[in-house]
Amino acid sequence: MSITVVGSIAYDAVKTPFGERERMLGGAAVHFALAASFFEQVRVVGPVGDDFGEAELDVLRGHAVDVSDVERVPGGKTFFWRGEYGWDLNSRETLDTKLGVFEGFQPKLSDTSRSSDVLFLANIQPDLQREVRLQLPSARFVALDSMDLWIDIARDSLVQAIESVDCVILNDAELRQLTAKPNLLSAAREVLSWGGPKVIVAKQGEYGAALITREHFFSLPAYPLESVVDPTGAGDTFAGGFVGYIAAHLDDDGVSDGLLRAAMAHGTALASFNVEEFGTERVVRLTDAEIAARVQSLREITRFS
Repeated sequence: MSITVVGSIAYDAVKTPFGERERMLGGAAVHFALAASFFEQVRVVGPVGDDFGEAELDVLRGHAVDVSDVERVPGGKTFFWRGEYGWDLNSRETLDTKLGVFEGFQPKLSDTSRSSDVLFLANIQPDLQREVRLQLPSARFVALDSMDLWIDIARDSLVQAIESVDCVILNDAELRQLTAKPNLLSAAREVLSWGGPKVIVAKQGEYGAALITREHFFSLPAYPLESVVDPTGAGDTFAGGFVGYIAAHLDDDGVSDGLLRAAMAHGTALASFNVEEFGTERVVRLTDAEIAARVQSLREITRFS
């Protein structure tokens, strides 16, 4: 089932203890789309400026991602972020953010994008997430991501957006901040009680991710890596693998616990490849066989009797 993703398309400048890149392809919609494209047709909605090159769009086209709804704003500059990571890659300092065309972003969805069965609302202003959600009333599975900024300054709107989706994907600190609950499980149960979401995914960085539904709890560790270079985009890559796998296997019976667990494994595998190199460099070279092998490795390292 086809997927529409609405979010940022960006240039990133990143420095880690293992190297740096001055201007690389990034943005939540890009990382999500590349990961999800291994499983289903993806359509990207987001703005870029005159400075955004065809070579960057070709990266997406090379993965059969539909870029027809990428809006090029005349005279505008593409969203830009510069950051630096500490030695353990858990701490990150934002050095510069230029919103550019993203500041006045008003999502424009074609009839094709509005016809998708699956929708991912990447981290954008909650009012915009709600507007986009209304444009796909028949979508069979809708997931949403957000961040601490919107919890601070637009919580009421964010809660309304969350109530309109099936799945919420946040990191564990954001879930606790959103709900004022002291731990992950109680925070997830609180969001589930709001009546909209049926699935909560808590990203936990180097410790993996947890899945909470009304009936089940499931957790996977991050895939063990000896070399981690750049975590930029790992969360969006995880979301792309997770939602992409669900879109490819969604049937008339809906989203089962087994499907969600398998989707968690595929999202975890995709994210592990993302962090091995800068930006999108590793994921654009990835193969289906490599993904399958890493998912099998996750099965083996998490099995016990």
